[in-house]
Amino acid sequence: MTDPLDLLQLRLGHRFANPGLLRRALTHRSARRQHNERLEFLGDALLGFLVAEALTKRFADAAEGELTRLRARLVSGEALARVATELRLGEFLELGAGERKSGGQRRASILADAFEALICAVYLDAGIEICRERVLHLLGPALEQLQPGEALKDPKTRLQEWLQSRALERPQYHLVSEQERAGSWRFEVHCRVPALPEPVSGIGGTRRAAEQTAAAAALEQLQNHA
Repeated sequence: MTDPLDLLQLRLGHRFANPGLLRRALTHRSARRQHNERLEFLGDALLGFLVAEALTKRFADAAEGELTRLRARLVSGEALARVATELRLGEFLELGAGERKSGGQRRASILADAFEALICAVYLDAGIEICRERVLHLLGPALEQLQPGEALKDPKTRLQEWLQSRALERPQYHLVSEQERAGSWRFEVHCRVPALPEPVSGIGGTRRAAEQTAAAAALEQLQNHA
């Protein structure tokens, strides 16, 4: 019988020598005691490092502040949730009954966390070189779209200027949730823009960071449909 996870491994471009790592990465804390939060923790650090490495190579003359903003854009919760959606990661998540009933397999925060855990699982299974290869493959399209100098202004400023230049109403930001976990906070904010049919979600360690993430995602949607 074909393993249902074969399809995910094919999309990911990596077949696990230890399938248990993959299953752990896909297990939400609502499902069982052995879940993916520790993998998520290390995966977050790995993504930050590998993306920073790629940015310093691509933008050799960029200042530290610009590199920091570009990295934040690439590894934001919204950006990682989009990549997870492209992998159709939600189809493979193990969730508790209540979480699944409430649509957890489509929730941006859960998808982003699972993607971070998945990257860690690849690292533990195959080492840093394979992990780097997979990260660059998955985030490569977004990396290629970045232009030098575009991150000098923060996303909220760029979104507001884009809307003002077209005589459109200013965006509205609404706090959806705030959660404390292991001493750290996670905020989810919705950005409502009249030109978009649905609010855009952003995740961050502070409310301001979540607003910036949501603004960046909203601006990307507007530019793609302009």
